[in-house]
Amino acid sequence: MLSAELIKSQKIVLIEKPVPEPGFGEVRVKLIQVGVCGSDVHFFMGHRLLDKPTTIGHEGVGIINKVGRGVDASRIGQRVVIEPNIPCGKCLQCQQGKGYICTNKRILGLSEPGCFAQFVIVPESFAWSVSEAVSNDDASAIEPLAVAYHALFTSGAKPGDCIAVIGLGAIGLLLARLAVRLGYGVFVTEMNPEKIEFAASFGALPTGFSSDYETQVKELSDVWTANEVCAVFECAGSAVTASLVAASAPRGSEIVLVGLSEKQANFQPLKIAREGISILPSIIYHHPFDFKRAIRLVEQGVIHPGEIISKRFSLHKIQQAMEVASTGVETKVLIEIPD
Repeated sequence: MLSAELIKSQKIVLIEKPVPEPGFGEVRVKLIQVGVCGSDVHFFMGHRLLDKPTTIGHEGVGIINKVGRGVDASRIGQRVVIEPNIPCGKCLQCQQGKGYICTNKRILGLSEPGCFAQFVIVPESFAWSVSEAVSNDDASAIEPLAVAYHALFTSGAKPGDCIAVIGLGAIGLLLARLAVRLGYGVFVTEMNPEKIEFAASFGALPTGFSSDYETQVKELSDVWTANEVCAVFECAGSAVTASLVAASAPRGSEIVLVGLSEKQANFQPLKIAREGISILPSIIYHHPFDFKRAIRLVEQGVIHPGEIISKRFSLHKIQQAMEVASTGVETKVLIEIPD
């Protein structure tokens, strides 16, 4: 089979590899298309280093074409979405229902071969069947939708409340889109005017972006306070925006950290404590609940996450696809897998 391996920073190549065989409790998925995630971009750009050549990619949709022992053969032929984060189910965090922070978690595209390939192996319960009513585009964006869903409901905000989203990458856009569809008032802030325009087209309310930090703090604080924003979602993954959110959050609100900056952010403890502001982490999703709920929302037509796809490439052009994704201009780059 063809597999795209990241061999060094900013260099990903196609190689021929043996088609993998599913083991006990596993299925083999013949991939149709795969979304490029922000984490894939971080690996490609060398912001996060891998210790060996790795097939990255994890937002996959495809067809089960072989099953291992212990898996019912009726699953062969099912179209499935891949859930790529596989908690161990045995550690303290898993036993407490926090598999998303499992220290033994297996991750497709990191510790396990990923989806920028013609075939991938996954445990049966992490290959989710989707109905014929769901397009391949929508199916390939269910994994980031599950991330957005988890973040939205990590907060205490309810439909009818006002929230704010900073950073309109795929997760920020899907979070904003889902919230609008569920009846939240949604304020969005983003440097890219095309992404702001896209968010405004589905009902989000843009707030201005200023290159001056203090001006930005005041503008956001004024808008968010006047509109009783109760939860602010940091989705840009930048230490600067995390600091900005901490400085601007309204009294009594929640800050939900969705972006994954590795740099040090700043906040004033006195403001956080005196104004009763909560800071909450949100990373990936609860297994199995959030994936199941995200799929149901798509099947019922509440949201069409494939709307964020803005550019398509064949697996044969994976190097170009990753270079384009790395610019941050596109809302979602999609890789189409050849037969």
